[in-house]
Amino acid sequence: MPIEIERKFLVVGETWREVPAVYYAQGYLNRDKARTVRVRIANNQAFLTVKGANQGARRCEFEYPIPVPDARELLCLCEQPLIEKYRRNILHAGFVWEVDEFLGENTGLVVAEIELPDESTEFERPDWVGLEVTNDSRYYNANLSRYPYIQWQNND
Repeated sequence: MPIEIERKFLVVGETWREVPAVYYAQGYLNRDKARTVRVRIANNQAFLTVKGANQGARRCEFEYPIPVPDARELLCLCEQPLIEKYRRNILHAGFVWEVDEFLGENTGLVVAEIELPDESTEFERPDWVGLEVTNDSRYYNANLSRYPYIQWQNND
């Protein structure tokens, strides 16, 4: 079974903006705690992804390419609002960091994720990586679709 081991951090500063970004649109057909089903379009490619429940930084993940026209239709069936963001892939100390700058109802939120081969893998943090939010479910994309950042950012 494919396993994703991912840690998530808030982003600080501006140096991460030096890398070109790709626009992503994604929506959720299912946001159950035990599983999520996501549709995503990025760079003229589309994917259907099923993810299991988080167990710390680990969860199962199955991702399949689908035709872009099908993905556009599926996005219309997704729960609203859709997640829109710019993603930058930044190589740092042997790892790729995915930096997501959210748009729409999640404007103002910037999160960096790193996928690791093992939960105990050590890594060097770039200077633009701030507070770790791996275990804070508010920052999961599926939850940002249900409870957008603008609704809770002033309550911290």
